[in-house]
Amino acid sequence: MRTPPLPTVPSRTVLWDVDGTLLLNSTKAGTFYHDAIREVAGVGPAPDEPHAVEHGKTDAQIITERLERWGGDPALFGAVSARMDELSDAYLTDAARRVAAPGVDDALHAVAGAGWTNGLLTGNSRHRARVKLAGAGLDVDAFDWDRSYFGDRFVRRSDLTAAARDDLDGATAVILGDTPADGEAADAVGFPFVAVATGVYSVEDLRATSAVVVVPDLVEGLPLVLEALGRL
Repeated sequence: MRTPPLPTVPSRTVLWDVDGTLLLNSTKAGTFYHDAIREVAGVGPAPDEPHAVEHGKTDAQIITERLERWGGDPALFGAVSARMDELSDAYLTDAARRVAAPGVDDALHAVAGAGWTNGLLTGNSRHRARVKLAGAGLDVDAFDWDRSYFGDRFVRRSDLTAAARDDLDGATAVILGDTPADGEAADAVGFPFVAVATGVYSVEDLRATSAVVVVPDLVEGLPLVLEALGRL
C-alpha cells in the first residue's frame, strides 16, 4: 500500500515556540529531566550543582548535556526521552498544568485570519508539546502538526530549523519565540524572527537579536506582530 503524501506545503507559516511563548514557563520544568534521567540512567546532579541556563535548548540537547555532566550512559538517551513522554501525562495535569501566555488564543486566531498557517517549532517532543498545550486549554487543532518540528531528536536548535527549511521547501516561514536561541536558529536558515518577551528574556535583551519586531506580550504587541507579518 502506498503511503499517502503529506498535505500541500502551506505558502506562509508561523512556527511558534512553546515554552515561554505560547505557554508561560514553569518553575518545575527541570523535574522532568531529573526524574527521567534518574529513573532510567540512575544518575543525577550533585547537591551543590548550580542551576544551568537551559532556556532555548532542545530536549535532546538538555538530556545529552545532563547525561554527560552526571556520568550517565549516552546510549540511554532514547529511553530517557521516552520516559519523559510518559511522565508528562502525569506531571502536566492538575497542579502542574501549564498556563497559556497572555493573548495567545486571540493571536493564533488573528494569525490564521491573516492567511498564515500556525505550526510549531519547539524543543519539546511532539507528545509533550501536545500534552502541554491541551493542558493549558489551547486548541491543539489550531496547529498544523504535519508541518511542525520537534526538538527531542535535534541536539542543536539550528538543525531543527534546517529540517523545517528543507521540509517547507521555499515557503515563507517565520520563527516566533521568546529567546535569543530562537533568533539564532532562525538566522541559521534565513527565517525572519519575531520575538515576544513573555519568557525570561526582556524586550531589551531581545532587541539585541535579529528580530524584525519585539513585543512585550501578545496582547499589547499583537498589532505590531500582524504588521510585521504583513510586510513579509
